Amino acid sequence: MEILMPEPQIYVERTLAIIKPDVIDKEEEIEDVILRSGFHIIQKRKLQLSPEQCSNFYAEQFGKVFFPNLTAYMSSGPIVAMILARNYAVSYWKELLGPSNSQRARITHPRSLRALYGTDELRNGLHGSLSISAAEREIRFIFPEAILEPVPTGQRARDYLNLYVKPTLLAGLTALCKEKPADPMIWLADWLIEHNPNKPKLQYQISQEE
Repeated sequence: MEILMPEPQIYVERTLAIIKPDVIDKEEEIEDVILRSGFHIIQKRKLQLSPEQCSNFYAEQFGKVFFPNLTAYMSSGPIVAMILARNYAVSYWKELLGPSNSQRARITHPRSLRALYGTDELRNGLHGSLSISAAEREIRFIFPEAILEPVPTGQRARDYLNLYVKPTLLAGLTALCKEKPADPMIWLADWLIEHNPNKPKLQYQISQEE
């Protein structure tokens, strides 16, 4: 009987997450929830935005009644910004955040992050990109050095797997069989990192800025 295997696919999205000034003391708790929810923190930095920077970041909200209060709030203290990655990162992060109004979130989504850490519609604890295009723009704003390359899909993804992933993985498994280490999983992980044929130029980094 022929077993039909699904075609290899690559689904990786990135989104921007911000821990806002009034809940920055909950950073470790929030990060733990993020990691347990299947996200990878690609980059992270602590910084404080000026009112002008906040105005530019929230430019799409310009002219709305709450805009002055929003920029004043977001520039009132340090924030923690993170690039999060996983399958469907934008939609999953929005779901984890819950409604923008924390008071409403406590009624409709009581386990969401905004229900747990937010106060009201303005001070709702965390920010999330609304769309993939918004995520790209916001990531470039907060992390101007970040490399945002298009993720291959379809035939391009299959070509990438055949050209880079499969040969490297086969070589690693062959070396694993010869080496017979005590902890094969850790050994293989280290080997794959060392022999990665397409190492990214930008590695995981955390910068602290006061």
